[in-house]
Amino acid sequence: MKILQINSSARASASASTRLADSIVAQLGTAHPAAQVEVLNLATHPVAPLDEVAVEARFTPPDARSPEQAARAAQDDGLVAQLLAADVIVVGAPMYNFNIPAQLKNWIDAVTRPGATFRYTETGPVGLVEGKTVYVALTRGGFYRDTPTDTPAQYLKFMFGFLGITDVRFVYAEGMGRGPEMVEQAFRDAGEQIARLVA
Repeated sequence: MKILQINSSARASASASTRLADSIVAQLGTAHPAAQVEVLNLATHPVAPLDEVAVEARFTPPDARSPEQAARAAQDDGLVAQLLAADVIVVGAPMYNFNIPAQLKNWIDAVTRPGATFRYTETGPVGLVEGKTVYVALTRGGFYRDTPTDTPAQYLKFMFGFLGITDVRFVYAEGMGRGPEMVEQAFRDAGEQIARLVA
């Protein structure tokens, strides 16, 4: 098993969502001792936002790309290859202003590539990233699970489904802005969720 862990918190360390993602990976490692883990920390290795260079690179033949376009295409190609090589993806996703971090959105924009991770058909787009499981560690200061304001879960489920991944499992640590006791309770609750989901 190959596990890709994506840490999207703006904090390079001391991140609650990264701590939770680490716990998921540890549980998976216990169940699959031979698993290989690759970590992509978007705080220390950010993905450039989608811009004119990136868009033009996608629609320019490789031999006609400018050096700048070629460099950007190479970066995005590497991220796509990393995603396709993984069997399991573990995402640490804190809630920032009722949505996912910009760092994570940039990664999604980079790997959502026509012809690589999805294709267009007469009946609409079809995802090409199949047979994988995604675990998403969601951390937030308040309580949003199963409400209309749980934008991160809704968006991530839709985007991974768009790419062809239908097995998306969420772990919630909520109420973390309400004091140390609530933080510890949130991690205990999340630990129980992880045990059930990994089993």
